Amino acid sequence: MYPYTNYYDAINRQPHKMITDLEKAIDGEYSAINCYDKLAQLASNEKERKQILEIRKDEVKHYQQFVQLYSRLTGRQPQPKITEDCPNVYKKGLEFALQDEQHTVDFYLEIADEATDPVIRRIFRRAAADEQNHAVWFLYFFSKM
Repeated sequence: MYPYTNYYDAINRQPHKMITDLEKAIDGEYSAINCYDKLAQLASNEKERKQILEIRKDEVKHYQQFVQLYSRLTGRQPQPKITEDCPNVYKKGLEFALQDEQHTVDFYLEIADEATDPVIRRIFRRAAADEQNHAVWFLYFFSKM
């Protein structure tokens, strides 16, 4: 009798786009986790290394939240993949991370604006705020070089 196959379809008329966006977000976080591990190893001092590892910890949290959402919405686990190679040179890595974080802020705010579920909206707005904070740190490190 109901035209939707699950609860998510019933509350959101764009389930395919949300799932596609979640897959992209999961891949982005998975890539960032790996990249920031590399950047931490390349860091020019201990203070920067520790801060990059703190940023990485935020990315792990985002990744876990997005995987949980994805699993709840689809009933399956995602298959994350690294979508971009992280530079092997610290300065280039900082610039790469800074630009990636800035693009991610816009992407996450877009997802939040399109979401009808308040939990999804809240998770992506919080992640966007974290990503903006990360961008500021990477800009600070980059500007000191």
